[in-house]
Amino acid sequence: MPIPKPPYPAAFRQQMVELVSAGRGISELAREFGCNTSTIHAWVRAAGGLDRNGATGTDTPLSTNERQELIKLRRKFKQVQQERDILAKATAWFAGKSEKTSMSSTNS
Repeated sequence: MPIPKPPYPAAFRQQMVELVSAGRGISELAREFGCNTSTIHAWVRAAGGLDRNGATGTDTPLSTNERQELIKLRRKFKQVQQERDILAKATAWFAGKSEKTSMSSTNS
């Protein structure tokens, strides 16, 4: 029979609730800290932070400035992802090219 885990300290539970409220994902926190996602959901719900759909209770409509900033950040994020993908492809291409070069020089 497995030995049950002792209950998590209240301070730890409160930190998890605060991290979820700050925007961290519950599944991400569960992996990072070794907790069960349903446990973290229960802590957040008990603190009044989740509704039935799993959304945090601190969700409020965005102001016009916040909405504009969000659009701007999403565009920038998409651009950074594209740049990263281009660099990854270039790195793979150069790595393949250097392998071919090093192989032909060892065969001479």
